[in-house]
Amino acid sequence: MTGGELTLGALLVRLDEREREIAAQAETAREKIVELTPLLDGLDTAAEEIRITRKTLLELPEQPPPTPQAAKLPDHPDYQQIMGVFAAADAPLRAQAVCEGMDVEIAHSNINNVRLKLKRLADRGVLLETEQGLFTLPRP
Repeated sequence: MTGGELTLGALLVRLDEREREIAAQAETAREKIVELTPLLDGLDTAAEEIRITRKTLLELPEQPPPTPQAAKLPDHPDYQQIMGVFAAADAPLRAQAVCEGMDVEIAHSNINNVRLKLKRLADRGVLLETEQGLFTLPRP
């Protein structure tokens, strides 16, 4: 045996070791690919769905904002009087002040009756209740 054969043998052993290392790394990479492929597919699908949604939304025709319907006053004449008092007022009013503006006797029952009417008008959007018991006309 010569010194060259030993060197060649040692070289072949090292090549075998390196080949096994590379094969192990390749197997680890394949396992990672198998693990990450479904994640990548899911991300691709989600991105495509977002693109489709964006395209669909951009193709929708522009819709004008809905025009608010005018609030309808109840038919009772008291409501016309109440609205007249608010039209002349320059500040929010309470039920007692509305009674005074309507020339109604300042009695507990009359104040409660007017207060109920004011609440009804606020529920319909004709008036705003800015704080408990304080009413005003809505401002544009």
